Amino acid sequence: MTLAGTLEAAEAAAPVESLDVVARMLREHLGAGSVSFLITDFTGGSVVRLGTAGSVDTDEPARRIALRGTVYDDVIRTQRPSVEDRGEGTARIVAPVTNRGDAIGLLELFLPAAPDPAMMREIGETAHALAYIVIANRSFTDVYQWGRRTSPLSLAAEIQHRLLPASLACEAAQFAVAGALEPADHVGGDTFDYVIDRDTVQLSVTDAMGHDVDAALLATLAVGALRRARRAGADLAEQARQADRAVHEHGRHGYVTGQLLRISLIDGKSEFINAGHPWPLRMRNGQVGEITPKVDMPFGFHTPHLYRVQSLDLEPRDRLVMVTDGMLERNAGGLDLSDLIVRTRDLHPREAARTLIAAIVDAGHGHLQDDATVMCLDWHGVAHSERDADTGADLTDASAPARTGRTTPGR
Repeated sequence: MTLAGTLEAAEAAAPVESLDVVARMLREHLGAGSVSFLITDFTGGSVVRLGTAGSVDTDEPARRIALRGTVYDDVIRTQRPSVEDRGEGTARIVAPVTNRGDAIGLLELFLPAAPDPAMMREIGETAHALAYIVIANRSFTDVYQWGRRTSPLSLAAEIQHRLLPASLACEAAQFAVAGALEPADHVGGDTFDYVIDRDTVQLSVTDAMGHDVDAALLATLAVGALRRARRAGADLAEQARQADRAVHEHGRHGYVTGQLLRISLIDGKSEFINAGHPWPLRMRNGQVGEITPKVDMPFGFHTPHLYRVQSLDLEPRDRLVMVTDGMLERNAGGLDLSDLIVRTRDLHPREAARTLIAAIVDAGHGHLQDDATVMCLDWHGVAHSERDADTGADLTDASAPARTGRTTPGR
């Protein structure tokens, strides 16, 4: 089972059957009693089992499996495999299926005996291949979208999710970034986005006024205009102007707040625009403080205004957190967001964002008056070449110290 052979077999199958093909290959090659893939849902709080070969009683529901307190949560959080001796000649292996920091899901298989290092390496390589298989096939079928929905989406939520990047997290040598969004009971129009070019990384967080479909349509105007300008090579100021014009001309007197950030991957210099949005938070040396840039008008206001391009002070080992006002809503008044950012400093941005969102949801007793969105950026600096989740790297020894996803000590 080489990487090329696995990918070739998956490509020869129909998109909806590609996972089943890999599962059967593992079952035949390793003598596994059962092999399945579990995909993470939109919220990151549960997984859904897809593509099963064989049948082994896992004592888990067939569909939605809440992550909190499970081995699945441990594997996703630490990016380390789990090997469990279940007795009677059966071992359960759970391996992360991750690509560039985006925790897509898990590979779970049951073997007749504990695997040796060579077998663990093979399982790790297959798990890594599965990440590419999911990415390659999810544009052809709704199976993976279905698996990420543990509850039906409203029309507004469907529009909102289609505005998000295909991968909610990404790593590169100079940075790691992740976003998380929890829709309100009545969708509030939040979005986040990022893109990596040859020499820059660009991030945005936006919040459209209102609720439900009206807010989702406003968000579509803003995000579409920003992406169009960005993809045409426009600078940050022109991106803001085009988003402002689109919302002004087509937004039916609505408006959208937002933050735009561009960081050079060559020299680390940053450009930043704040369009009426809550200030970002920066953690440096274990201390969290607000960055207080000049604030310009939201996109779509009819009064004449300009967008000022500013710089952000970012140093290696800084963590930047951008939020929408749903993270500051009154139901979360007793939640110290800065303290929570400090307490999650050793987590990968993916897990830190998920933890921050979960805390807001818990503070609202499961109900939000407004969307809650977090975008978390760890800046390593241009002289660094760190990777936090090279999925196939360390799967040979499941007893090695677990990683929380950070390789930079002592923030």
